[in-house]
Amino acid sequence: MINKFISNDREQFEETHDSSNNTILGFWIYLMSDCILFATLFSVYFVLKDKIALGPSIKDIVNLPFILLETFILLFSSLTCSQAMYSMKKDKKYQVNFWLILTLILGILFIIMEYSEFLHLYMLGFKPNCSAFLSSFFVLIATHGIHVATGTLWLLLMIFHIILNGLTTINQTRLHCLSLFWHFLDIIWIGVFTLVYLMGTL
Repeated sequence: MINKFISNDREQFEETHDSSNNTILGFWIYLMSDCILFATLFSVYFVLKDKIALGPSIKDIVNLPFILLETFILLFSSLTCSQAMYSMKKDKKYQVNFWLILTLILGILFIIMEYSEFLHLYMLGFKPNCSAFLSSFFVLIATHGIHVATGTLWLLLMIFHIILNGLTTINQTRLHCLSLFWHFLDIIWIGVFTLVYLMGTL
């Protein structure tokens, strides 16, 4: 009888473990598809970056100290997200939520700064329809911003899931996928900061 229970528990564990691995593998495939999307947007930007149609170029619209601060905020949020993962491994529910809330705040701050940058450009008359360069610039940056906004919504839902159900196996799998997604956004932003903003001002 005891052997039967042990066998059932083992089968259940292996089944859950396989399911988690499949979910994470599926999420990696999704991230690869997102890589293709951003690679396409970067390519379009570099083809069109000099098509300014007598409008502003990248040098005219970049406020580098502001963008640098925005970059530090997103990079720091990656650190707090990693801390949430470390706390999860130690099975500390409240610490996980503390780090997730901090990540959420930093993510919202990043979105507000990105929105204010767009609003500032709009008030100056630098709209997406002014030139091919501005169209590609706005699409690239806004696509990343939409991803960050989706990530903050996911963070909020994750916090509620952990409050309601704790660090269950399924929540740990969700948290693992969320962490991958957040780090992916940071990597894309480093590309945006370096290739678009920094190289554009040199």
